[in-house]
Amino acid sequence: MPTPPPTGPLVTRDDIAAQLGPLGVETGETLLVHSSLSSLGWVNGGAVAVVQGLLDALGPSGTLVVPTQTGGHSDPAVWANPPVPEEWWDRIRATMPPYDPLITPSLGVGVVPETVRTWPGARRSAHPQTSFAAVGPRAREITEGHAPDCRLGEHSPLARLEELGARVLLLGAGYDSCTAFHLAEYRIPAPRVRVGRPAPGGGWETVTEVSITSDRFDELGHDFERDRPVVRGRVGAADVRLFPVADAVAYAERWLPLHRPRAEDFGHPRA
Repeated sequence: MPTPPPTGPLVTRDDIAAQLGPLGVETGETLLVHSSLSSLGWVNGGAVAVVQGLLDALGPSGTLVVPTQTGGHSDPAVWANPPVPEEWWDRIRATMPPYDPLITPSLGVGVVPETVRTWPGARRSAHPQTSFAAVGPRAREITEGHAPDCRLGEHSPLARLEELGARVLLLGAGYDSCTAFHLAEYRIPAPRVRVGRPAPGGGWETVTEVSITSDRFDELGHDFERDRPVVRGRVGAADVRLFPVADAVAYAERWLPLHRPRAEDFGHPRA
């Protein structure tokens, strides 16, 4: 059977930049982008065109930031999608390559972040599981100092983005991918977990971390959008939402203890 024609709309680099402007994306601002390439339609140039369009909208004085997480750098004992045989665990731990911000690919965050990661001049933070990459004049300031025992808390790029007045752009992505909500988890009672991963110098290490989960973030986002100013629109075929990082964090700090309380204690090892 012949391959069916692609569904539209046809989206170009210029379309992306032109449609972001009326939504309120400003030249020179700092933007944390969560994206879904497929939601946009048929993008001529794919992820490269999306990144170019975003950078065009921000201009040379703006900074583009994306999550470049590497969840595979974790304990195979907690892998579930898919799991691996228990008899493999020790060998996987012994041979897993350590995180290298220059070459370790992102995982599970989409092709646009992976494109930003390899962009000329991109900077990437040092956390082996929850790094961020950035392009623009504030890239170094945002990505430096990401503590190895602070996935998405006060010593992560999220806190720097909050301080800098950055905004979140959900480009075809839902609130369940909004990393800004995780910063609130570090400011409210939360369990601690022991997190296993390859050590920077080789071997295996375990660190104690705040337990983070995006469970019910879709509900949190629904209420946030109902109660706080959120710019809504479309780019191509994608639904778009634009709001300050600080607003999202502050709202989540109030919402999570009421709607998703969690005990402040030590849990079992996890990713």
